[in-house]
Order: sequence, then structure tokens, then C-alpha cells
Amino acid sequence: MIDWAAYPNFSEHEFKCSHCGKVAMKPEFLQKLQELRVAFRKPIKISSGYRCPHHPIEAAKISPGAHTTGRAADIAVDGNDAFEILRLAFALGFTGIGVQQKGSGRFIHLDTLTVAPRPNVWSY
Repeated sequence: MIDWAAYPNFSEHEFKCSHCGKVAMKPEFLQKLQELRVAFRKPIKISSGYRCPHHPIEAAKISPGAHTTGRAADIAVDGNDAFEILRLAFALGFTGIGVQQKGSGRFIHLDTLTVAPRPNVWSY
């Protein structure tokens, strides 16, 4: 059971799988995300948190991705705020950083996976 009071800038609702409604986030990931939020000093909008293996995005993959581990989230952000999120993510030791900064639906993916290839940065 997650003690959401430990992460005052986030709510359980933000991390629910849009397919099944489950929340299986890891407290150590949420703590790192909370540290990011405190350092950023602005609200952070989670566009995707936990995804069950049956979520359409995960089901389309050869094997389920980082979101199914409870150690990943996508943050809706662009422009100068995206630059600052990236700067802080590197400083805080996030190991997976994906960047989608073109078109609509811009976001930064962050995770704390340790399985190769990590650390890693990619674009969508």
C-alpha cells in the first residue's frame, strides 16, 4: 500500500492505468519524482504513470515496457520547462529519459530502471 501523503505533490489518480485502473507504482520511484517536483518548483502534470501489461500501448510491444514496472512516468511538458525537467532528471539520477518535443502531446519520459540499456536517452 502506497502512503500518498509522502508524495504531497502527486495523487494516486494521476498514476492509474487508463486500461484497468490499477496503480502499482514503486515508492522509491515516487520519492525520486517528488524530489524532482520540489527542485522544479512548479506543478508537474503526469500524462502516463502505471500501465498494466494489457494496456494497448504495452500489449503492442514485444515485451512490456518500463511503465509496467511502476518505475516510470511521462510528464507533459515543453519548451523551457522541458529543458529544466531534463536538467533536473540528469542531476537526480533518472536512468531512462525519453524526449517527445515535436507536434502535439509533448512529454518527457522518466524511469529508474537498471536493466540494460541503462542509463539511456532516446527520442520518440
